[in-house]
Amino acid sequence: MSLPNTGATAGDSTRLKVVHRTGFHYDGLVAASYNEARMTPMNTASQTVLSARVTVDPVTWTFGYRDYWGTQVTAFDVLVPHAELEVVSSSTVEMCAGRHSPQAGWEAVQAESNIDLNSEFMTQTEATTPPDEVARLAREAAGTLDPDTAARAVCEQLRSQLEYVPGSTNVSTPATEVWRERKGVCQDFAHLTLGALRSLGIPARYVSGYLHPKADAAIGEAVQGQSHAWIEWWAGDWVGFDPTSQSPAGTDHVVVAHGRDYTDVTPLKGIFAGSTSSSLFVSVEVTRLT
Repeated sequence: MSLPNTGATAGDSTRLKVVHRTGFHYDGLVAASYNEARMTPMNTASQTVLSARVTVDPVTWTFGYRDYWGTQVTAFDVLVPHAELEVVSSSTVEMCAGRHSPQAGWEAVQAESNIDLNSEFMTQTEATTPPDEVARLAREAAGTLDPDTAARAVCEQLRSQLEYVPGSTNVSTPATEVWRERKGVCQDFAHLTLGALRSLGIPARYVSGYLHPKADAAIGEAVQGQSHAWIEWWAGDWVGFDPTSQSPAGTDHVVVAHGRDYTDVTPLKGIFAGSTSSSLFVSVEVTRLT
């Protein structure tokens, strides 16, 4: 996952084309595989999907549906022998991020009605459960601040003690280990920050998507990037924030999925029969069209 570009800001608008290629190389012929892809951007208040297509090679059968979290899922089976599986998601998205001005105080954030509505984003998971030290730091950073300002202060406090080190973790690394090692990548910073915010009673959710990584890229220039992870917290409205770059999620952040943690939004996962191992390949190309 890539280190974010901070060139785009909330209030800008742009149109992005994203081509995400991923799949598996198997160490031998696979007799069959059963898979799910979460690679289609969603329509939100700040982005409109103009076109989206997911293709699979080889494929026997596909079915599309929205999961519990509102993510578009492409489910598919491959019932012919194959040594490789490739999934390509091609989409064009109009980005028009507005500036959020959350007004909710702690009474509204922690009201029973809001807890009922967002209880799943206030509950810790194995990936997000924070160490006691992180929960304490979150309380200290929040102090007497309002929920939105407190969330930003928590992000700043945690990020100042973390080093961005590609390859230092994997998608199953829990927040406790990330904090112990003081290093990780975007999904680690998202998990750790989610845990800290939830420990304060602030609803917070994991966001998976794509990032345009080059602020000075020319219109029409295809840029190599990767999938990216950031967070949203609720403080009267859902606020997108990138803990890795310490900046609001702007028009360079394309939302694909929301969830409690990475396990709810995995771009491609499945099971197969007939081979002992597989390796994942991924490439993402992002082009600014306007």
